[in-house]
Amino acid sequence: MAIDFDLTVIWAFIIAFAVFAYVVMDGFDLGIGILFPTFQPGQERDQAMNSIAPVWDGNETWLVLGGGGLFAAFPLAYAVILPATYPLVIAMLLGLVFRGVAFEFRWRDKAHEKFWDISFTAGSFIAAMAQGMILGALLQGIEVQDRAYAGSWWDWLTPYTLLTGVGTVAGYALLGATWLIWKLEGASQAHARTLAKKAFLATLALMGAVSAYNLALNPEYADRWLTAPEIYLTAWVPIVTGIIALSLLGALKKERNSKPFWLSIALFFLGMAGLGATIWPNVIPPDITIWDAAAPEKSQVFMLIGVAITMPLILAYTGWAYWVFRGKVGTEGYH
Repeated sequence: MAIDFDLTVIWAFIIAFAVFAYVVMDGFDLGIGILFPTFQPGQERDQAMNSIAPVWDGNETWLVLGGGGLFAAFPLAYAVILPATYPLVIAMLLGLVFRGVAFEFRWRDKAHEKFWDISFTAGSFIAAMAQGMILGALLQGIEVQDRAYAGSWWDWLTPYTLLTGVGTVAGYALLGATWLIWKLEGASQAHARTLAKKAFLATLALMGAVSAYNLALNPEYADRWLTAPEIYLTAWVPIVTGIIALSLLGALKKERNSKPFWLSIALFFLGMAGLGATIWPNVIPPDITIWDAAAPEKSQVFMLIGVAITMPLILAYTGWAYWVFRGKVGTEGYH
């Protein structure tokens, strides 16, 4: 039986949503790890850790959904992207493992707390950097022949991927700092606000640098942003980004509590929307579209039923966890 709507497009947006949810939810966890050395040992670091203790492990659910969805719905894309970025994927996973182990052990092994703090920061930084470089490797294009990766082991390592990696680190730091503004009080909150202002300026500068680099990276990218009629469809992204950036700066100056975090999420959403508009409808630039990489229609229908059941459950328990542990945190209790 033929399906009246485009399942491939639906699956593309499902995976995009899972990736965005992961970037936002695990992004502020990683951002706190990246900023961790700037916190005073003792109470300030304990407060930062306690702010994410109830939710950090559940946030990674979205990484599993995004990666599993890519494997199931776009198997060709999965089979090409992984070999092209194996070193980065391994580095990311090792970083997440070290981050998780350090998170648990620093509470139980006080004799080596300094070592676990360093591991927490290193794991967070490596995971964030690797995720940004994977994105950059995808955007710069992957060499494919006969539906298989045809590049070398080091194709992912370029100035562009380093730029996207550093940009991701800065963006995660912004999310982490604004989360702490929301969750902390007193001197710790004031410190987080100072960090957020610095991370905001770095994120904005790096977003601009990546956007400019994209225009020079591929003539098709430049056409989508600078020529008609495409420019009429994409011009809203930089305009709204500018409005959100000014609002975020104002919220930081006015010392708002939760508003900077939500505006930071909006900034990330616009960044992802811009990148999506840059490569659409390709899933692997420059030549493999989402339809080229898609699984058979019957497989997509079967998986869509499963997602229709599981995604509301994931959203429900995630929302419940955040609701239960809402409010300010201290140095006691969660660990």
